[in-house]
Amino acid sequence: MNKLILTAIATALVANTAFAQQISESNGVLADAGGRTLYTFDKDANNKSNCYGGCAAAWPPFMAKEGASAKAGYSVVTRDDGAKQWALSGKPLYFFAADTNAGDIKGDGQGGVWHVIRSTEKRAETQPAARQSGGGYSHGGY
Repeated sequence: MNKLILTAIATALVANTAFAQQISESNGVLADAGGRTLYTFDKDANNKSNCYGGCAAAWPPFMAKEGASAKAGYSVVTRDDGAKQWALSGKPLYFFAADTNAGDIKGDGQGGVWHVIRSTEKRAETQPAARQSGGGYSHGGY
């Protein structure tokens, strides 16, 4: 069953080649194609980043190329400087500068506001709304 779900997600991502090259799964969490872990920030508003300056230096945004299009719950949000950033369910995505190796998750839980996106959460988001518990985005109980 899990393989079937993962196959469906992979198929949806492959439908948009530019996007599929950027998002993958690494050790049970979402990552970029190089295996760098992706994070969300609790202080972000829906479809709006609140991480700039020193915050963005420690937590670099996962930037989207101009003209990028998203599928399967992902979107592209516009930062205050006009740059484009990937988001999942309206939550902008980031890297953690201290994650020096592919698969590192050193930022998970930092300050109580930074969280990895576990692949089980992503699979739950792709289910029909009637089957989702809590009705939305989750940080795995953090």
